[in-house]
Amino acid sequence: MNLKTYTACVLGLVGSLQSVSFAQKLSKEEILITKNVEKNHKESVKFLEETVNINSGSQNPAGVKKVGALYKKLLDDIGFTTTWVDMPESMNRGGHLIAEIKGTKGKKLLLIGHMDTVFEADSPFQKWEQKDSIAIGPGSCDMKGGNMVMIYALRAMKEANLLKDRQIVVIIHGDEESAGSPIEISRKDIIDIAKRSDIALGFENGTGFNYATVARRGASGWSLKVSGKQSHSSGIFSANAGAGAIYETARILNSFYEELQEPNLTFSPGLIMGGTATDMTATSIEGKASGKTNLIANTTVVNGDLRFLTNEQLENARTKMKVIAAKNLPLTKAEITFKDGYPAMPPTEGNMGVLNVLNKVSLDLGQGEVKAYDPGKRGAGDISFVAQYVDGLDGLGVQGGGAHAPGEYVNLNSIEAIVKRTAILMLRLTK
Repeated sequence: MNLKTYTACVLGLVGSLQSVSFAQKLSKEEILITKNVEKNHKESVKFLEETVNINSGSQNPAGVKKVGALYKKLLDDIGFTTTWVDMPESMNRGGHLIAEIKGTKGKKLLLIGHMDTVFEADSPFQKWEQKDSIAIGPGSCDMKGGNMVMIYALRAMKEANLLKDRQIVVIIHGDEESAGSPIEISRKDIIDIAKRSDIALGFENGTGFNYATVARRGASGWSLKVSGKQSHSSGIFSANAGAGAIYETARILNSFYEELQEPNLTFSPGLIMGGTATDMTATSIEGKASGKTNLIANTTVVNGDLRFLTNEQLENARTKMKVIAAKNLPLTKAEITFKDGYPAMPPTEGNMGVLNVLNKVSLDLGQGEVKAYDPGKRGAGDISFVAQYVDGLDGLGVQGGGAHAPGEYVNLNSIEAIVKRTAILMLRLTK
């Protein structure tokens, strides 16, 4: 026997021993689930490709509904009762898919996904392109890949006859990337479902194979308006002219930078205009400004973003920002206002408890330890709307990268292992 043959035999023996070891840690039901996942793997990838090739930008309601119809068919076939919830026409959003199995066993699960992407119908980035184990496509990892993981995990359970009498509700939003306004309408259904659930699992794209999200920062907005006295530029800083609106704005922003920084809190000015005239559009994402170098600016407008891990952190930051904005330079005045957006998903003992179950599943599968991901590196998500009602985990979707940018991709080699882990996690949580 040559060295190459001997090495191959040894590696084969080690692999066999590992399989036996993992099998000993899984129940017969769980082993059957893993076999079903393996059987369905190629089909699951083809299904993901089909959904990615349908444009479902947040503001393309027809495309969102077309993708939703594919999810609805699979969930119907698995045995869920499905309902499509339309949003008011004024929102220009596609609506939500809700699917439910009613029973009496174990914890009540809420599974969360979204079918919309940031790539609208006029985006040049539209199609799936596969190169070996990497597939590029809009929404491939954020989060049509996660939706596929969720549905094919449920299918593996169904084929093992292990969905019977479970209590599971699936909600797949059509507007996560740009939530329909008012939020009270677009997120009413998920909140109502959460109030009768025990655990929420979110399938946003993963942040590393051995990490899960136990906390997500919330997102809100702020708007700063500053006025000053218009005068000749040669008189700036004088008693009659004052500092002008732009200097006052610079003082405020610099004070934010110096006084507000702390872990998990960010405050980013995304748009600023200043001069002797400003005109913001109704969308607050663009506008016009005019002024002259020989005039002192009398107006500025700044729109910004505020991210936080807890409501207490949010309120403390807002209070500090108000105090800073009130300490005006001569002959200037500033007003800061705030707009609520996505709430925070703070880290809790309950969330860590769900992570511990996932970690045990991963170890039993031989996939390694799963740790909590740094919430400071994670943005807002739909699970945040239900965090006050249920324990939860997010980031359970596929591994990939480049989300929200042309070239977004999914690592196809990650899918089978993640679907296995997800299905067994759901089984154990509902026992």
